[in-house]
Amino acid sequence: MKNIVVKDLKTLEEIYGHPAEPSVLKEVDFIHPLYRPYIEATPFVALATYSADGMDVSPRGDEPGFIHIEDDHTLLLPDRRGNNRIDSMRNLLINPAIALLVLVPGINETLRINGHAEILIDEETLARFKYNNALPRSVLRIHVERVFFQCGRALIRSGLWENKYLADKSTIPAPGQILKSISHQQFDGDKYDAQLPERIMKTLY
Repeated sequence: MKNIVVKDLKTLEEIYGHPAEPSVLKEVDFIHPLYRPYIEATPFVALATYSADGMDVSPRGDEPGFIHIEDDHTLLLPDRRGNNRIDSMRNLLINPAIALLVLVPGINETLRINGHAEILIDEETLARFKYNNALPRSVLRIHVERVFFQCGRALIRSGLWENKYLADKSTIPAPGQILKSISHQQFDGDKYDAQLPERIMKTLY
């Protein structure tokens, strides 16, 4: 069977139709007072960036409140310890466009935020996000351009908050085993996995 590939907007709209009124009404260009609780309650967001060098979606997580709402158009997001690949940061230096998907445990609706960002490293800003005597490497100042909630169908279907499909850890390859396989057994994956939990906890911030 030959695949049919959609190549024009007219065909796409014929398949999906037009969005219902609530789907359009919900979008604003600022942080509406009723969208603030999503940001204040979230411990996790997915952060997306794009440049000529490629696309990236990166997890960002911390205790609720880790994203500061400066005003109706501005967010501050600290960048904590990670793998130092800085894929998102590289992209932002070339193209400041950014998108966040905000998740709140137990809530099926998510919040989508689009805008542009810049990377701050001044001492005063970093100090605002000091935790356990550790400063973030940098802070993203996000200028909000579009905000709207996403309906809960995806999270309901996934059963995410019900732990409906909670994986058996033994069935998912551990990081060290992946590295061992990719390196054709040259990397000591067993040692890496044995040390990883303690190393992560010591370098969490």
